[in-house]
Amino acid sequence: MGYMDLALSYSNKMRIVEAPSSGGGLSQNGKFSYGYASSAGKRSSMEDFFETRIDGIDGEIVGLFGVFDGHGGSRAAEYVKRHLFSNLITHPKFISDTKSAIADAYTHTDSELLKSENSHTRDAGSTASTAILVGDRLLVANVGDSRAVICRGGNAFAVSRDHKPDQSDERERIENAGGFVMWAGTWRVGGVLAVSRAFGDRLLKQYVVADPEIQEEKIDDSLEFLILASDGLWDVFSNEEAVAVVKEVEDPEESTKKLVGEAIKRGSADNITCVVVRFLESKSANNNGSSSSEEANQVPTAVRNDSDHKISAKETNQDHTAVHRDLDRNADSESSNQKPIEARSKDNSNQKPIAVTAAERRVSSEQSGLAGEKTQMPIKNRSGSEPKSSAKVPNQVQSTVHNDLDSSTAKKPAATEQSGSTGERNRKPIEVHSDSAARKTSSTPSIFN
Repeated sequence: MGYMDLALSYSNKMRIVEAPSSGGGLSQNGKFSYGYASSAGKRSSMEDFFETRIDGIDGEIVGLFGVFDGHGGSRAAEYVKRHLFSNLITHPKFISDTKSAIADAYTHTDSELLKSENSHTRDAGSTASTAILVGDRLLVANVGDSRAVICRGGNAFAVSRDHKPDQSDERERIENAGGFVMWAGTWRVGGVLAVSRAFGDRLLKQYVVADPEIQEEKIDDSLEFLILASDGLWDVFSNEEAVAVVKEVEDPEESTKKLVGEAIKRGSADNITCVVVRFLESKSANNNGSSSSEEANQVPTAVRNDSDHKISAKETNQDHTAVHRDLDRNADSESSNQKPIEARSKDNSNQKPIAVTAAERRVSSEQSGLAGEKTQMPIKNRSGSEPKSSAKVPNQVQSTVHNDLDSSTAKKPAATEQSGSTGERNRKPIEVHSDSAARKTSSTPSIFN
C-alpha cells in the first residue's frame, strides 16, 4: 500500500459524520404526518435523494413520498427525484387507474433519463422506492433494493421486494434476455451491477429494467406507519428492528433521525436515507376506542347506583316494617301495663284510679322509652342519614301511646268490668297501629329522603 492510499484510508476512518438533514410536515386534511432524515454516513459523497410532496388533485389530497439511491454518481437519482412524481400526477389516469399510471410514469421517466444520458460516457443509475397516498389507498412501487415496510396492527410487513440478481425469477429474466449473473463480491448483473432493476444504467438496460412492482394497501385504523429507506439502513436493520424504533418515537421526523443515527452507530458503510409516514386515522380510532371504553365503564356504575337505590328502597321498606312492628310491640306492652291498673280499680273502689294510673303510667313511660331507644337504634344504623329526624319517630310514637292511655283512662269509670278491660285491650293496638301508621307516613321523607 502506497503512502497516498494509507493516508486516504486513515482519512476515511477519521472522517467526522455530520448530523443528518431532516424535516417533516402534516397533510392539510390531518390524515397523515411525515418526517425524513438523510446522511452521507461514512462516505465522502452523497448519492441518495428523497422526495416528500403533498398535492391536491381533483379534490383529493395526495401524498407522494420516495427514496432514490443512486449508483455511478448522483445524476440518475437526482433526475428521478425531479421528474418521477411530476410525470405521475399529470398522468390522465392518475385518479381513475392509479396503478397503471404509476407503471407508465416509471417507464416514461426511465426513457427520458436515458435520453438525457446520451452525452455521458459513464453509466449512472438509481433505485426508486415510492409510496402514493390517494384517499384510503396506499400504493407502494419499487425498483431496486431500497425498501418499504409498514407497521400494521403492531407488526412489521415488507410491502416491497429487493430486486437482486440472484433471485430465481430475476436471474431467469436476465438470462432469457441474453445476460448473465456472476459473483463478484456479491451477485451482479454482468459482473457489474448489484441490483437487477433500476432507472438508467444505459449499457445494461436490456437486462436491468425499470418496471416497478406495485402493491396496494388499505389505509384503515390498523395501519400505523410506513418506512421508506435506502439499503444503507436495511444493511444493518431488520424490518422488525426498524419498526420497533419508530414505535417508540411519536414524531416521525425524530424517528427518522433516530434510525439514521443508529444505522451509523451500527457500522453502515453506505449513504442512509429514511422517510416515515404516520397515519393519524389509527391514532384517532384508538382515542375513540378509549372514550367508548370509558363510557362503557360508566354504564356498570349507573347500574350499580340503580341497584344501590333499589337496595336502599328495600332497606327503607324494611325500616318501615321494623318501626311498624316495634310500634305494635309497644302498643301491646302498654295494653299489658294497663290491665293491672284496671284490676286494682275494680278491687279497691275507694282508691282514685287516676292517681294509680299516673304512677303506673310513669313506669310505663320509662318502659316505653326503653323500647323506643331499642327501636331508634336500628333505624339510625340502617338509614345512615339525618339521625335527628329518625329520632323523632319513637318520641312521636310514645306520645301517641301515652295520649291514648290518658284518654281511655279518663273516659272509663273506676269500676270497669274485666270483660270491658279485655275489649279495650283488643281495641288499643288497633288505635295505636292506625295512629302510628299515619305518623310513620308523614315522617318518612324526613328520615329516608
